[in-house]
Amino acid sequence: MLTTDFPIGSPCWIDLGSPDIPATAAFYGKVFGWTFQEIPEAGGYGFLHLDGRTVGALGNLDPGARPAWTTYFRTGDADATVEAAEQAGATVRVPPMDVMQEGRFAALTDPQGAEFALWQSGGTTGLGAVSEEGALVWAELHTSGPDAALAFYEKLFGWRMQKFEPSPGMTYRVLSTAEGDQEDTSFGGIAPTMSPEQPSAWTPYFAAEDVDARVAAATAVGGSVLMAASDVENVGRIAWLADPNGAPFALIHGEPQES
Repeated sequence: MLTTDFPIGSPCWIDLGSPDIPATAAFYGKVFGWTFQEIPEAGGYGFLHLDGRTVGALGNLDPGARPAWTTYFRTGDADATVEAAEQAGATVRVPPMDVMQEGRFAALTDPQGAEFALWQSGGTTGLGAVSEEGALVWAELHTSGPDAALAFYEKLFGWRMQKFEPSPGMTYRVLSTAEGDQEDTSFGGIAPTMSPEQPSAWTPYFAAEDVDARVAAATAVGGSVLMAASDVENVGRIAWLADPNGAPFALIHGEPQES
């Protein structure tokens, strides 16, 4: 389970690039009740809050980029992790850089094309709320090469994996951090892309007590349904959505578990 202890290798931050920050903040406010607090010195970047705690961040879309959520993984040494990632075939989009006194950041693309980021904590360790209603609860990688992707991330973070079969013929790789009880520290999973056209990407799951109500709220304000709400045995009820700019995210009631 994802917690705000954020051990090394766990998802610790998410942010979203948007071509229209006010409209995007309004959309997520309608869906989750989030509020947006701009950081004056950060060029439009700001925090998304739920009951006063940070659940993500929102900023301007980089030139040439598509609207998407980025998942950050905690590292003890951003420079060393970037070096290891490059040696393993990753592309560095943003080299390690300090973010004021809050930490050290880098952005990369893994060998299968999925974008992710690193965070070496300083004043900020990570999000203020996870694994509760309206907050990040799971990070999932859909990739064209699940085994190769797992090997890549194992080199960077020492992740542990346990296979789980939510349905006959489907293998899901449940991920845990290198330290701690394997089940207790599970935070995400790896699955194959659902079609050759689907790009490899990390997608955040947000906890929703009533998935269908959240889907209705999202579609009412311009969101679209990528996968309709459905019950998955031994997992829970899930749905995939896209915000009005096309950034995918998912909802879940329940949490994937090892068998």
